[in-house]
Amino acid sequence: MDAAGWDERYRGTELVWTAAPNRFVEGELAGLPAGRAVDVAAGEGRNAVWLGERGWDVDAVDFSAVALAAKAETLAAERGVQLRTHCTDLTAWDAPEAAYDLALIAYLQLPWPQVSQVLRLAATAVRSGGTLLLVGHDASNREHGFGGPQDPRVLYTAEQAAAEWRPYARILRAETVTRPVDGPEGPRTAIDSLVRAERL
Repeated sequence: MDAAGWDERYRGTELVWTAAPNRFVEGELAGLPAGRAVDVAAGEGRNAVWLGERGWDVDAVDFSAVALAAKAETLAAERGVQLRTHCTDLTAWDAPEAAYDLALIAYLQLPWPQVSQVLRLAATAVRSGGTLLLVGHDASNREHGFGGPQDPRVLYTAEQAAAEWRPYARILRAETVTRPVDGPEGPRTAIDSLVRAERL
């Protein structure tokens, strides 16, 4: 789905996703001291706003102008959080070098060559000692999990993502993780990739 498609999806008054942060984002980042962060593919801003509530200085980057203006900025205002939003094609993102203490990428599901490019941009945007965190729909979710995109071209593994970050960072975690989701027939399990790294 392109930016126009996501703009249309986000155009309604209700949030497409929840306002609460992703469970893995919260679990991995709750203990980090606040600094400057970038939320790549921020969407409606739930993770960026959560970081802002914890004292982070946050840039939210996404290619959907509607998601940023109508949802992320509104949620930030409701929570009393300052948030800088940047609408851009992530594959052409002019990422500042060594500017952030944290780069978060949550559920960026593009064809792998584009994801790989964004991962490298995110790595170079983080200062030495800073944190890189990726959470995404795992390639195995299509056959063994529930929900998420079904196009195999936009799915990847934790090891694929970790391999992109190894030249730049020390990998702390690279694994598949599960989360409960509500399906039409009751509780189901989704399978995600999770990679956490520390910039060299």
